[in-house]
Amino acid sequence: MGVESYNSERNRYDYLCAVCSILQAMRKTYNQRHITLRSLYFRWRRLKYPALSFGVLLSCLFVGCSTEDDYTADPKRNFRALWEILDKGYCYFDLKLPQDSTWEDLYEKHIQQMRPDMTTDELFRKMSDLIRELRDGHVNIITPFDYGRYWGWKENYPTSLNTYVRGKYLGRDYRIAGGLNYERIRYNNHEKDSVALIVYNSFSYPVSHANINAALSRLADCKGIIFDIRENGGGNVNLSDRLASHFVREKTLTSYMRHKTGPGHNDFSSPRAMYIEPVTRGVRWYRPVVLLVDRGVYSAANDFVLKMKDIPHVLVLGDTTGGGAGMPMSSELPNGWGVRYSASRTLDKNMQDVEFGISPHKRLPFSEEEAASGRDNLIEAGIEHIRQEWERLR
Repeated sequence: MGVESYNSERNRYDYLCAVCSILQAMRKTYNQRHITLRSLYFRWRRLKYPALSFGVLLSCLFVGCSTEDDYTADPKRNFRALWEILDKGYCYFDLKLPQDSTWEDLYEKHIQQMRPDMTTDELFRKMSDLIRELRDGHVNIITPFDYGRYWGWKENYPTSLNTYVRGKYLGRDYRIAGGLNYERIRYNNHEKDSVALIVYNSFSYPVSHANINAALSRLADCKGIIFDIRENGGGNVNLSDRLASHFVREKTLTSYMRHKTGPGHNDFSSPRAMYIEPVTRGVRWYRPVVLLVDRGVYSAANDFVLKMKDIPHVLVLGDTTGGGAGMPMSSELPNGWGVRYSASRTLDKNMQDVEFGISPHKRLPFSEEEAASGRDNLIEAGIEHIRQEWERLR
């Protein structure tokens, strides 16, 4: 009951259309000076089917980009370039600007600190000060020596995880399927409850359909799964679709996407509906699932919560996620430093922004007191929920 297998071939047509849509937006949004060979390369590396999309990206080299031939280390010119790139491409000015400030105000505030004799480290720190004004974990300055960032989305909140205690529930001899660590819970006399624990620490860790099928097949005698993604800061957003496709029963609307289409702060495409479809080759899991989340859940992990939250047999438990719903793009400054920023915004199925996080079905603070005694109160609550659901569905 609740575990099924299916076979068929994946359809890549929709993805190719999405690639074309993104490239069209790129051509409209960014002038030639800001689309460089280096930035196109990194965009291509992030695509789901690089080989399929290479020809489309290659065409942009002739119609929408140029090499950067005006290298300069001048602080003011580089700061101005950074400000302009974000001015034309960033997608969350309406949500992220400091109160009673405009983007022009921030330019005037920080340009005064640019001096011709600044050291490289000083310039990096001042540029990082500008991007931190946006309070966005997807806005970064990328250099060979440091990584400009904002991590307040999780650092300003208490932790919701003790990895040592969670490791006891997973056990010493847990199984590993790609990036998934999984095992039936035996710790704390829970073997009789027949509940499994899957821990996924980062969406940067590859997980194939074969990995997911293998894990779910080996847990087929369990009554339910606790899927723990606490402190998962994201990675490859395509993996959120891949994982969620093993839990949905039918094609399901999960969100909407709006891309920048021009240099204006409000130049966006019409909302494009995003769907998740059931996996067509492998195992589908329809028994109870408890998804454990906290403020450390960000970016692709946040997207996974968005896709899982409306599945009827899934309970999202813990704290509001960290957010990070903007799809990042990359560009380059005249001195060769990289710039990353949110360029497309994700909305939930009710057309609400999820940039600041997704609320759980049931909010439950992490208990440091219980952790000190060797218990994870979120895992324990998840086990109890699955036990009750199993009795209800029998």
